Amino acid sequence: MTTRRDTDALPYRRNVGIALFNADGHVLIGRRFRDDGPEIILPGLEWQMPPGGIDADEAPDVAVMRELWEETGVRQAEILGETDWVTYDFPPYDGQPHRLSVFRGQRQKWFALRFTGDDREIDPLAVRNGMPPEFDAWRWEHLHRVADLVVPFRREVYREVARSFARFASV
Repeated sequence: MTTRRDTDALPYRRNVGIALFNADGHVLIGRRFRDDGPEIILPGLEWQMPPGGIDADEAPDVAVMRELWEETGVRQAEILGETDWVTYDFPPYDGQPHRLSVFRGQRQKWFALRFTGDDREIDPLAVRNGMPPEFDAWRWEHLHRVADLVVPFRREVYREVARSFARFASV
């Protein structure tokens, strides 16, 4: 079993988080349908906003638009704001070697985006850029409620995102 002491020396993976707001001020959330290495899901806590890795020489504002498309199919969005870098640690992981098990957790820059397209464009189940789907369902949700729908190791980051992007959200 991996302990926190074993992972303290590991780096954080650079990542973007996506708070996609519709015209009503709700955010898009997806339901993760499988564990992904140390990125576990727990019963009743499968919902999250889309995240994604930043490629080696990629700027975060470019990565967020690529990841938005890969995760959801959405191309029609504009950037409203961004957070400073925030981190979270993965829970202890003792499974098979995994691409994420070489990281302590994720270092994320979150972006608030305004969705300017049509809901019919949202399709989390399609394979894009050879990346398998992470979500099997999606919905619009109040931003302040999302932290209660996500796994505990992500909650504090989600609360910070809610505070940072409250001006874009409906109550």
